[in-house]
Amino acid sequence: MTTQLEKNFWQHKSLLEMNEAEWEALCDGCGKCCYRKFIEGRGRRKTLYFTRIACNLLNLETGKCGNYLQRFQLEPDCTKLTKKNLPDFHWLPATCAYRLLYENKSLFDWHPLISGDPNTVKLAHIPIANGIHEKEVIDWFEFVIDEP
Repeated sequence: MTTQLEKNFWQHKSLLEMNEAEWEALCDGCGKCCYRKFIEGRGRRKTLYFTRIACNLLNLETGKCGNYLQRFQLEPDCTKLTKKNLPDFHWLPATCAYRLLYENKSLFDWHPLISGDPNTVKLAHIPIANGIHEKEVIDWFEFVIDEP
């Protein structure tokens, strides 16, 4: 059963007012949140590093989870973004709809809710290029990138 989304719901509903279907529809499918990050140091010297290392469940071509419904059982590090914990996800990429709306910013024209086409995400070169699965990595430092 597909739920019909209200037109431009993100423009007149707050994140807290959105139902589950609307919340899920905000995801543009870039897959950036499924790439591994690591923290080095403590306090002011703490640095967050982004990598090209993808969760083993991420389909590198589509940017979609290979087992979305069982991801938490299969990948213990997988965390669920919710309305309640969104402020804790300060590392979300600047292109992420959840972050944009939380910061009272507009979605980009390439977002599928605006364009009507999920392929515009790839056409805008939003997904991380040359991703590699975690199981294929020995030295994570070889795969550090600037913020996605």
